[in-house]
Amino acid sequence: MRQSIVTATPWISQADIRDEEDASWRFRTPCLDDGDGIHQLIAACPPLDVNSSYCNFLQSSHFNSTCVLAERDQAVAGFISAYRKPESPDELFIWQVAVAPRFRGQGLAFRMLQNLLKRPSLCKVAVVETTITEDNQSSWALFKKLDKAHGLQGSVSTFLDENRHFKGKHDTEFLYRIPLNCSSEK
Repeated sequence: MRQSIVTATPWISQADIRDEEDASWRFRTPCLDDGDGIHQLIAACPPLDVNSSYCNFLQSSHFNSTCVLAERDQAVAGFISAYRKPESPDELFIWQVAVAPRFRGQGLAFRMLQNLLKRPSLCKVAVVETTITEDNQSSWALFKKLDKAHGLQGSVSTFLDENRHFKGKHDTEFLYRIPLNCSSEK
């Protein structure tokens, strides 16, 4: 029997379906004080990989310019962790997408992604990449929506193979690479 682990797969429990604006959401760059709240959010979102809380403190400090935190009613509602690839700073790798269970189905994941990509500090990002397992339909829906918004130029390839890389302990991770169409609204 294969052990199920999740590495870099962005995951949400259901496709976000609403697009309308909602002023009750607050999107911001996380700070060091958010590390524990982010850790708790990710722990509440199986099958996301729960890293050490130290990792989440690093994301909310060292990597915060490429992460977004969503709040509603003074609660942590969602979080996207991402980073610019060191060898390709115009490429943004989305590591995890987490939406608290009570805020799912409200379009939050896509709104966070849009908010992140609209930041002036990320204006030179030309490509978004992420990895997704075959059965993660919510993440496929989220990133296909992003791809559609940017002209359906995305491509999918194997990144980490179930047998070659994971030795049968994890499903294949597919790399979804989405060029951002500069004429599309980021």
